[in-house]
Amino acid sequence: MNAFTKTRNPWPSLPNDRHEAIRRRAEEIYFRNGKVPGHDLENWAQAEQEILRELAPPSARETQPSEPKVRRAAIVIKVNGVEYIGEYNPSVSDGYRPGEFGPGASALVSFHGDHMLVFRPNGKTLETIITRKIDRKDVPVKKTG
Repeated sequence: MNAFTKTRNPWPSLPNDRHEAIRRRAEEIYFRNGKVPGHDLENWAQAEQEILRELAPPSARETQPSEPKVRRAAIVIKVNGVEYIGEYNPSVSDGYRPGEFGPGASALVSFHGDHMLVFRPNGKTLETIITRKIDRKDVPVKKTG
């Protein structure tokens, strides 16, 4: 329970406060995962998913008793200025671990509808579902100096 608001939901519901809650959660994930650089977007996507799930009404969060909860993770791949966030299930990712691809590393990818296949250096394939597409080509570059 949040001591300030006396509610069960520890995160405020206003958009700016939601953004701040996601930022704080992403930072927690960063520290929890050993401060590995280059995973900002993955941490953000995971934090956003967790916070939005916590803010959802209880009926939307409930699962069937026989339905196991599946932990999801995300990978960010940049192709021609577009960042694709692909979610995957770590329990069936054939041993993929975050950080397998370093920041800026090349990776072969294949797109099939909303699926993104990432071909790993060990010859295995990581299958993801594209949950977000961010076009960085249209973002203006801020000049300094």
